[in-house]
Amino acid sequence: MEKSPVSPMTLIAGPCVIESEALCLEIAQELKRQLAGLPVSLTFKASFDKANRSSIEGFRGPGMKEGLKILSRVREKTGLPVLTDLHTPEQADPVAEVVDFLQIPAFLCRQTDLVVSAAEAALRRGRRLNVKKGQFLAPWDAKNIVEKVRAVEVREGKSFASDGFFLTERGVTHGYNTLVVDMVSFQTMQGFGVPVIYDATHSIQMPGAGSGGKSTGGKREYLEVLARAAMAAGANGLFMECHPRPNEAKSDGPNAFYLEHVGTFIKQLLAIRQLVASQPKLLPEARN
Repeated sequence: MEKSPVSPMTLIAGPCVIESEALCLEIAQELKRQLAGLPVSLTFKASFDKANRSSIEGFRGPGMKEGLKILSRVREKTGLPVLTDLHTPEQADPVAEVVDFLQIPAFLCRQTDLVVSAAEAALRRGRRLNVKKGQFLAPWDAKNIVEKVRAVEVREGKSFASDGFFLTERGVTHGYNTLVVDMVSFQTMQGFGVPVIYDATHSIQMPGAGSGGKSTGGKREYLEVLARAAMAAGANGLFMECHPRPNEAKSDGPNAFYLEHVGTFIKQLLAIRQLVASQPKLLPEARN
């Protein structure tokens, strides 16, 4: 029996960006089919706007108005909860009207007004919140993100459920365009009283390493080993972008996992989580 503090396993999966309603439905329905019967809490993700593209020429998505309509239809047709990014405080309320899970991108995790607005909107509408730790931030400094959200809880007189507010580890910048994942970060950030998700996609990015320096490159071959290591290190869940045709994806294709293999891979990760949970701890818990 798995003894993880978050059970079933949290999984956030889908394409990087909304390319079309048809593609979103294709991916969402296939994820639901492959993961049926597994102890997984699946949320479908797709961004309506990729606001931090490497180049002005990069595909950004359909925009908030059309993107939220598409996500609403995906939720209606599949029954899956949906997640998307927001980038400005003004987007918090309209996004929270539609999605089940609001997400703050890593580059924006220190924007206080954005964190506060997203937390307020999520609490008022009973939504969940995921904040990605920036690749420029040490895991122990993520405590300040948590404190901002806790301050909103006090002011609103409401609190997120134990699985309502997450931090996400997505690697730390090492050199100019390489990221490194510190496996200690999961335990460190869990010490702030929040579950921590591992972003298997963006941890293997190589910013600006795509063709002509105008797009992001990546090392998809490292995704599996790092995700397995993160589960062994105690991550509470997984964020993973997937696509039926990664080489044709309009954003982050070099980092996307092949949709056809998601179910098999998640079964492997569940086995690792179960094994780790069955092992007795030999040393006292670390103190932050």
